[in-house]
Amino acid sequence: MSDHDPDSGPENEWEERGELAWNEFDWERYLREQDDTIHRYLGFYEAFRHNPNRIDAVAEQMGWGQGNWSEAEDDDATPAGDEDPAADAPDYGEAEIYTLHKNPIFIATKAIYLGAKRQWELNAGDSAKVPAPLALALLASLHRGEEQAVQAIHALDFGDFAMAVSLFKRALSALNESLSLLNADSATAHRAVMAYREDTLPRLFDLREIWLRVINECREELDRPVDEEN
Repeated sequence: MSDHDPDSGPENEWEERGELAWNEFDWERYLREQDDTIHRYLGFYEAFRHNPNRIDAVAEQMGWGQGNWSEAEDDDATPAGDEDPAADAPDYGEAEIYTLHKNPIFIATKAIYLGAKRQWELNAGDSAKVPAPLALALLASLHRGEEQAVQAIHALDFGDFAMAVSLFKRALSALNESLSLLNADSATAHRAVMAYREDTLPRLFDLREIWLRVINECREELDRPVDEEN
């Protein structure tokens, strides 16, 4: 994640769009493309799941490189083994636009949570595998963590670093709740939960690592003397 400049954030990008006027079909197509990006990230993440440096390895495959977490995806980068995604991209007749959905932190957070929730939902539907109270409690904590993180990324995009830190701390609190539920004696007594725990703990720790990196950079921005910004 590089330094996030609020002067080059989404507000200015919106102002530069001028007469851009998309209908519902245009935005639906755009949003589907961003959904595909999340699934592409998750695909790379699963492929690198045994790599101890998987966070940075996946970022490199996504074309972000190391230290570019707060910047939009580089459309000129072609992931290894993939064709150039720009080749089949629709022509909107406008310059590339930015929304929250293109934020690398948003993409990584949504993708990793998607993998964690999708697997748990398969188990939670079978009361013979997972007790209903645990199934609901863990799913709720996963949703809370994702929601707080997305709000934090909103604050980051608008250059409000102090609010971003506060919201990421709330997301970390929800994540710690998820860890606590998975480590409870009542959970480890179930074989299906233990299998899920083994697969999911690295995902949760990766989310923690990403958020802590962002929090650290937000605090660096907040501690920077005002004179350095001019």
